[in-house]
Amino acid sequence: MDYQSILNEIYDEIQPHLDEGKVADYIPALAKVDKSQFAMTVTLGDGSSYSVGDYEKRFSIQSISKVFTFTLALKIYSKALYHRVGVEPSGNPFNSLVQLEYEFGKPRNPFINAGALVITDSLISHYKDNYNALEAILNFIRDITDDKSICFDAEVAYSEMEHGDRNLSLAYLMKSFNNFENSVEDTVMTYFKHCAVKMNTQELSRSFLYLAFDGKDPISEKEFISQSQTRRINAVMLTCGHYDASGEFAFHVGLPAKSGVGGGIAAVVPGKMSIAVWSPALNRYGNSHAGTIALELFTQKSGVSIF
Repeated sequence: MDYQSILNEIYDEIQPHLDEGKVADYIPALAKVDKSQFAMTVTLGDGSSYSVGDYEKRFSIQSISKVFTFTLALKIYSKALYHRVGVEPSGNPFNSLVQLEYEFGKPRNPFINAGALVITDSLISHYKDNYNALEAILNFIRDITDDKSICFDAEVAYSEMEHGDRNLSLAYLMKSFNNFENSVEDTVMTYFKHCAVKMNTQELSRSFLYLAFDGKDPISEKEFISQSQTRRINAVMLTCGHYDASGEFAFHVGLPAKSGVGGGIAAVVPGKMSIAVWSPALNRYGNSHAGTIALELFTQKSGVSIF
């Protein structure tokens, strides 16, 4: 299949949509991003990749990092992790306090903010402190990307912390239900730092290959997690990866994927490829507007789907 031609077609067709939606202006460091930018990369199991647009420009991956922290925590804690966080779709906004209160401080899934905070907290407990936990997260991302230069954007992280009252509230609420073990302030800061990791679509697409190939990187042949754990992560991505628009995304795109308010989306076609797209302007659910359309166009043109 000529993936480059497909990406070129998508690039042309997506242009009218780049002006729609708005950037995540509630995070000052992200409010300055030019929303007309677009990039897309497809990476196959043999290492070949195809890209279009601003694919060499790094952006803040934001909530896509939750896939990486969930992977690490699942590898460490296995099924015991589910005592602290569930795997059900939330049906509510990603930062909802109401649902968390109603369900006694146990987040619905690892991809809403409360769930990702619990996951970060569990990693800090395992690695003994914030610094070691963050280094473990960064090193894992560097391993799956095969790029040692991956790091986080301090400006974005501290900008989020300055406006992080709701995330702090989520953490304190969970602590009141005895579902939080470490310092709320330090854990939330660590969470913001891993959300502020910067990658381009080439790197992001490469980093998701292990989820397309049963937990094993087909290029380096490193095994990161088991086949069954990989399938569980992909299942949660399909049902929860786009917050309260996850069902709509599964309906239109039909791939396990995770979005971030930096405008990125990473998706996998099991046994075949991983895909990353970036367009900063978001729809009303907090997912990339043009990125979602681009992925739907890709599945239509290529015929790939898990269904």
